[in-house]
Amino acid sequence: MKLGIVGLPNVGKSTLFNAITNAGAQSANYPFCTIEPNVGVVAVPDKRLDALNEMYQPNKFTPATVEFVDIAGLVRGASKGEGLGNKFLSNIREVDAVVHVVRCFEGGDVIHVEGSVDPARDIETIDLELILSDLEVLERRIDRTRKSLKADKRFQGELDFYERLQKALEAGQSARSVACSEEEAQWMASVSLLTNKPIIFVANMSEGDFKTGLEHSAHLATVRQYAEKEHAAVVPICAETEAEIASLEPEEKELFLSDLGLEQSGLDRLITACYDLLGLMSFLTAGKDEVRAWTIQKGTRAPQAAGKIHTDFERGFIRAEVVSFDELMACGSMNAAREKGLVRSEGKEYVMQDGDIVLFRFNV
Repeated sequence: MKLGIVGLPNVGKSTLFNAITNAGAQSANYPFCTIEPNVGVVAVPDKRLDALNEMYQPNKFTPATVEFVDIAGLVRGASKGEGLGNKFLSNIREVDAVVHVVRCFEGGDVIHVEGSVDPARDIETIDLELILSDLEVLERRIDRTRKSLKADKRFQGELDFYERLQKALEAGQSARSVACSEEEAQWMASVSLLTNKPIIFVANMSEGDFKTGLEHSAHLATVRQYAEKEHAAVVPICAETEAEIASLEPEEKELFLSDLGLEQSGLDRLITACYDLLGLMSFLTAGKDEVRAWTIQKGTRAPQAAGKIHTDFERGFIRAEVVSFDELMACGSMNAAREKGLVRSEGKEYVMQDGDIVLFRFNV
């Protein structure tokens, strides 16, 4: 999973990136301090995997990972080359989902590129630049489709859809908000539009907002109202706090979060929201050699899940031996779970469940 962190300059993108990846992206109080997109890979927190690690004491421990790309701050006019322009719009095209960081904290010591804190205006500024970039891409596709239509009338439906999509973009709507049939969704996906990418809004709050109660934040309410129109999730985070948490030991981290009235760090909540957004889940494999989490789409059947490990596993799939995490923990060992008949033998039609612990049997 590759997530692109976007937003206006000085909203906290690089501070957040530093906190969750410890990759050392430069963070400074002026626009365009991120000149190249910084990439960091972070392990997906999973307490189930930690418990299996304790149980098996494996030679190798491999959590699922998320790749974060810190993309430089966009500004008004980016689609026309302002600021660092289209170079950064092209970086967004390469990610699976967009994490849009919106500034929701006041404070004159951190310069705002627009001169004041206004989440609705800031979101609309970014959206407009992405829409303008999408319109350029879509216009080229429409031209090609019109030429194809001259030779083959079957392209009429496709052209009609692109022209309807064009009108929506010109009206300021994102591509993801346009209702479409299954066939139209395939046409849309083939165009690689920025505003068709799944999006999550990260509301960058102050630590004081968390202490006094997020329900009192008018800025957060504004972001949630905007996100609702896009059917998007909102994750409130204090990037400064996340930076502090990143340096703490696990016990200190729990105490720190407890003082703020939180059960999870912002990173945990962000990754959970991104998994939900993209329809992802994890199955687990466990043994003395390795304990590992594998990321798959919800609804994946057993042979295709086996193929995530190795193509031979899918090609020669015989069965999957499955036990739920909770049942394995209750039994204390895989052998005990087998003796109690809790390890199930599942065939090719089995739909994988989140947290399944699996041993695949195959023959090639």
